Amino acid sequence: MLRLEGDTTLFPAFRLPVARPWQCRGMHPLWEELSWRGLVNQLTDPELARSLDHDQLTVYAGFDPTAASLGIGNLLQLCTLRRLQEGGHRPIALAGGGTGSIGDPGGRSEERPLLTPEQLQANLSGIRPQLGRFLDFDAGALLLDNGEWLWKLGLLEFLRDVGKHFTVNTMVAKETVRARLDADERSISYTEFSYMLLQAYDFLHLFDTHGCRLQVGGSDQWGNIVMGVDLIRRVRGTQCFGLTTPLVLKADGTKFGKTEAGNVWLDPSRTSPYQFFQAFVRTEDTVVGRYLRFFTWLDRPRIEELEALTADHPERREAQRVLAREVTALVHGDSEAARAEHAASVLFSEEITSLDERTLLELFAETPSTDLARSYFEDSGMELTEALLRMGLASSRSMARTTIQQGGAYVNNVRVTDPGRRLRVQDLLMGRYLLLRKGKRHHHMVRVQ
Repeated sequence: MLRLEGDTTLFPAFRLPVARPWQCRGMHPLWEELSWRGLVNQLTDPELARSLDHDQLTVYAGFDPTAASLGIGNLLQLCTLRRLQEGGHRPIALAGGGTGSIGDPGGRSEERPLLTPEQLQANLSGIRPQLGRFLDFDAGALLLDNGEWLWKLGLLEFLRDVGKHFTVNTMVAKETVRARLDADERSISYTEFSYMLLQAYDFLHLFDTHGCRLQVGGSDQWGNIVMGVDLIRRVRGTQCFGLTTPLVLKADGTKFGKTEAGNVWLDPSRTSPYQFFQAFVRTEDTVVGRYLRFFTWLDRPRIEELEALTADHPERREAQRVLAREVTALVHGDSEAARAEHAASVLFSEEITSLDERTLLELFAETPSTDLARSYFEDSGMELTEALLRMGLASSRSMARTTIQQGGAYVNNVRVTDPGRRLRVQDLLMGRYLLLRKGKRHHHMVRVQ
C-alpha cells in the first residue's frame, strides 16, 4: 500500500551555517540574484521569494535519461541547482530511471520511442557523472534515481491513492496535453498521459523522505510541477513550491535539439571541448547577454560591461569569447577551456604547429580530409598545385597556380606564393598531417598513412 496518510513528520531540517553566503561575500540576496539573471519564469506562490532568502529549503530538479548525455538544454537546471546550493539550500539531482522509461510529452509533437531497459541503464550511466559535477555532495547535495521507487509501485494502488486526486478534465487542460490533442494527425498515448502523475508522485516521495519543498524545471514543466505541489497540499496539507526557468532558446526562438546533429552535448566524446567552446563563440549578439546571465558566475557589472561592448563593438565578439571560456571551464574544467581557447586563437595562424595531436584533430574534425600514402611526400615531394587540385581546392591546375600567385594558398597556415612549391615530409605536422587552405574559409586536412 502507498502510505499517503498517517505520520507526516519530515526528516530533520538540513543544517547550514547561520550566515547566508551573500552576507559573507557581499552578494545580492538569492531571489534578487535569480531574478536579475532572468531565471524566474513562473512560480506557484510569491512566498517563495521570502523562503529562498530566509529559509533553508530542499529543492530538486529532474533529468530524464532520454540520451546517454545531457545537453545545453539541461545545463540551465544544473546551474540553477548549484546557485541554490550556494544560496544555502540543499539540492537533489533526480535521475529519471523510472520516468525515463515513459517519456515526457512536454515540448514534443510526437511520442518518444520507448527505451529498452538496456538503453535506459546505459543512458543513466552516462548522465550520472554529469549531474555529479555541478553539486557539492560533501555539503549535503543528493543524487537520486526515481526508478528506486517508481518501479516498485503497484498499478492499482497508484491509481487509487494518487490518481483519485486529479480529474481528467484538469489533466487534459494542461498545455502539453492540449497541444497534442489539438494537432492534426497527432495523439497522446495513455502512457505519456500518465507521466504528469508520476512526476507529481516523485515530488511527494521526495517531500516524505527528504523534506523537499521546492521543484525547479524549465517552463515546459510548469503543468507537471503544479500537479506535484497540488498533490502534496491535498495529501499532506503542506505548502510546497514550484519554480520554472525560461527555456534555453537560440536567437531564432528554437530550442537546442536532442538529436546527434542538433544538440551540443556535455559529454566530451559527443561534443569535444573545442566544439563546445565554438558553439558558444558562435552565439548571436541578441542572446549573448542572456547566456552570460544563465551560464556564468560573472558578476553584474562585468556582464553589463560585456553587453555594452557587444552593442558598441559587435565585431570584437568579446562577450562571446568570455562566454565560451567560462562555460567550457564550468563543464570541462579550466585546462580543457584553455586548450580550446588556444586552438581557436591559432586556427588561422602559423602557431598551429604548437597544437598537440588531439587538439589538432578536434579543431579540424569537421574539415574535409584525404588519406595519402607517405610516398607522395618523399624524395622530391608533391607539387602544391597538384595537391590543391586533388583536394578540391582548385578546379584546374591553372586555377591552382593563379590561387598561389595571388596569395590565396596556405600550407599549415603559412602563405605560399611560389607556384613551384613542393610538399615534402618535413612539412607534415607530427609527421602525419598537412593542412591546406584556400583563402580564409576553405580548409582541407591531409592524413598521411
